[in-house]
Amino acid sequence: MNETLAPPENIVETRYWHTLEDGRVQCDLCPRECRLHEGQRGLCFVRACQDGKVVLTTYGRSSGFCVDPIEKKPLNHFLPGTAVLSFGTAGCNLACKFCQNWDMSKAREMDILADQASPEKIARVAVELGCRSVAYTYNDPVIFHEYAIDVAKACRERGIRSVAVTAGYISPEPRKEFFAYMDAANVDLKAFTEEFYHKLTGGYLQPVLDTLEYIRHETDVWLEITTLLIPDHNDSDEELERLTRWVVEHLGPDVPVHFTAFHPDWKMRDVPPTPPATLSRARRIAMENGIRYAYTGNVHDEEGGSTWCHQCGEKLIGRDWYNLTAWNLDEKGHCRHCGTPCAGVFEVRPGDWGAKRLPVSLRDWP
Repeated sequence: MNETLAPPENIVETRYWHTLEDGRVQCDLCPRECRLHEGQRGLCFVRACQDGKVVLTTYGRSSGFCVDPIEKKPLNHFLPGTAVLSFGTAGCNLACKFCQNWDMSKAREMDILADQASPEKIARVAVELGCRSVAYTYNDPVIFHEYAIDVAKACRERGIRSVAVTAGYISPEPRKEFFAYMDAANVDLKAFTEEFYHKLTGGYLQPVLDTLEYIRHETDVWLEITTLLIPDHNDSDEELERLTRWVVEHLGPDVPVHFTAFHPDWKMRDVPPTPPATLSRARRIAMENGIRYAYTGNVHDEEGGSTWCHQCGEKLIGRDWYNLTAWNLDEKGHCRHCGTPCAGVFEVRPGDWGAKRLPVSLRDWP
């Protein structure tokens, strides 16, 4: 007898899979290529084999909605100061031992998915709340590929942008479809060694690098990168040198890079928090290697959180945590002091959402 995976309205057939000679089905969404017998789930937990097909079992279900500042994603060069409606589902296609959102991404119980909403309802609520974008976050949107794309389509019809917060662990064909509907992405480049990816995430580095190059060179999606620096695991000068040089060589100097602080969590509670000095050192290395926009995150550091003109050194966008404290871009997104363009997606005036965080229950909306 087949396992009851989810209510029928939350199950949709997926496209990226094929049948193997032994009767199993292989999910082709990501490099894991999970091979499933009837009733089995993939490592992500939300894609499963039902009736000889791979289905998504969490369509239309969310672990919660919240209006955040766009800078929290983090995106510093995409509609600064604006509000973004954020949501996620459950599960993940990586197995990071240091996961900072493990209560959702590692969830194996569907009862955390308390909110249910159609793509059209999410887009409408985003408009009514004054959000300029919707973010697929908390867990990786790659694994709810079909739901995220449908939400993005509905948002696009209402002039709402879509933001993917992702580890970039996705195969080429579904990657092409997914990013065709995204307007911005923050990709988590977790480290710059295969050993780190293999031991601490259960994945591989190269597919992530492929995704970064694809987004940068084959799409119009605005791209930023985040690396969570974990003491004694991915924070050496040598690794940071190689990572930042690769970014400049393969992606260009205008892709912002965020170095964020680790805090003990999930299966790495014995590792100490990242010292602020480590983040500042990483930022310095990045800038010395030619990255024009390098940031520190998860710490209070106005200098490391602000945007500076790479030409004249003047402050372009001041930030105190998620609050904007200065705005020195002209109507074209150029430095008011020297006229040098600042890379990004800007409007004449920044938003004024500030650091507010507003939890939202879509069950309260008609």
